[in-house]
Amino acid sequence: MILMSIEAMQKELKKRLKPSRYEHSLGVMETAVQLAKRFGVDEEKARVAGLLHDCAREYKNELLYHEAVRRGIAFGAIEQAMPILLHAYIGAYRVTELYGVSDEAIEQAIWRHTVGAPGMTKLDKIIWFADMIEPHRDYPEVEELRRLAREASLDDMVLEGLSQSISFVAQKGHMIHPDTVLARNEILLHKMVQAKKDKNKKTQG
Repeated sequence: MILMSIEAMQKELKKRLKPSRYEHSLGVMETAVQLAKRFGVDEEKARVAGLLHDCAREYKNELLYHEAVRRGIAFGAIEQAMPILLHAYIGAYRVTELYGVSDEAIEQAIWRHTVGAPGMTKLDKIIWFADMIEPHRDYPEVEELRRLAREASLDDMVLEGLSQSISFVAQKGHMIHPDTVLARNEILLHKMVQAKKDKNKKTQG
């Protein structure tokens, strides 16, 4: 259920985020809608999840731990060491608290938009990837990822995004969240199983 109009959400979000973060949110919203059209996903859910994915960035980093604990959100040692990751989990609650959204698919996509997760839905993958390639992003690999968004399958583009994300985080010397690794391995395993099935069909044919 979505009780607020997208215009009302934008107005509220704009009051709460710094201008650059708000512009990023608009970029993710627009990119998510484009990807939803391409991959046959509910465009309204993509629009709302894209717009609100960073809604909890209204909180300063030092407050995210308190906000997560206050809501009874379970998290591990990595989030405790890197509390910025908690904005995704808090955001999944915040959309209901403030923006009139009561939709499990949207909440889950926001929850998973930072580090990913095994068992990601199409909407989850779209929001995660839109966050990487929205028009305000500027880093060496982004144009290749944007090309994949236009030409590749959903899993192929997300696989490349996950691979690049893991490489970037490792090069920075930071911890890699296990959910990111699990998400990548799951897609790789699916591709391997599918390739084996295709090979067997050709052999039998």
